[in-house]
Amino acid sequence: MENKTVLVGMSGGVDSTVTAILLQKEGYNVTGVYMKLHEKKGYHEANYTKVQRVADYLGIDVYFLDLAEDFKKDVYDYFVETYKEGLTPNPCVMCNRNIKFGKMIEFADSLGIDKVATGHYLNCDGEFFSTATDDSKDQSYFVAQVRKEVLPRLLFPLGSWVKSDVKAYASQIPPLQDFATQKESSEICFVENDYTEVLERHMDIDLEGDTVYSDGTVVGKHKGYMHYTIGKRRGFTVDGAHDPHFVLSINPEKNQVVVGKREELEAHKFNIKNINLFKDLDSSNLTVKVRYRTKAIPCDVTFDEYKERARVELDNPVFGLAYGQVAVFYEGDKVVGSGVIC
Repeated sequence: MENKTVLVGMSGGVDSTVTAILLQKEGYNVTGVYMKLHEKKGYHEANYTKVQRVADYLGIDVYFLDLAEDFKKDVYDYFVETYKEGLTPNPCVMCNRNIKFGKMIEFADSLGIDKVATGHYLNCDGEFFSTATDDSKDQSYFVAQVRKEVLPRLLFPLGSWVKSDVKAYASQIPPLQDFATQKESSEICFVENDYTEVLERHMDIDLEGDTVYSDGTVVGKHKGYMHYTIGKRRGFTVDGAHDPHFVLSINPEKNQVVVGKREELEAHKFNIKNINLFKDLDSSNLTVKVRYRTKAIPCDVTFDEYKERARVELDNPVFGLAYGQVAVFYEGDKVVGSGVIC
């Protein structure tokens, strides 16, 4: 007989709540886990109270798992250090790899539980992740660095749902009606308003420096390189400029921000490292996303001898390519691999 046990990551939000309900209706023996990832005051107490309400309604056990130390090391410190290096991090990708589908899998093992589920909007057939029915909520981009060997254990009931239907479903359950109307959680859980608020707790981010052209000519001033990401067009000066200028790159060693006109943001090729593949890539049907909210573009990929790095050539150029972001490869709606842009 199939072992129908599942550990559901529960946040106190509507998506993970409906996920737990759907899996129980499918006949799974559901156990919940609330993962404490950071030290935001009052945040966890409020959310865990909601999770306990759901657990009481379903008659399931729920655990409180303190992963704050692991999260700090694998996600938070990575976030801060990446900006310090003048790059653009993707903390949600690292969290999914190391915490949600890393430490959570280990916790499931400790309980003897087979499957792991979350309220992510995506699909998984045990071999590949694929895009969700709801394009506006699709989170397949953010799981592209997850280790291949865990995929057979993952369940995503909301992959075939649209968000409005999830909210409507929750609103029909009297003890949980308020879950359907609560505010959406922020994309980066430890950032309240702006990422610079996090950085300034650890370093002086307001060290004024030179704005320069690609040839090194000093043309103005900026207020500190950590305030800028690739493609930004405000917050620095370019003496005598009449046309809009954009951030092209950042030089943290010299505290310089390199700027230029929009056409200089155009990128036709780039390199990747930290490669994670779910299959050998077939360039005849391959597309790549260079950021979460970008269109997938046809491309060719050439690997080095050890598949540790690769060169990606795009059929159409992209604007504002950011080093440190993740390039995610698709074949149709299927995620087939990823790498960090370098």
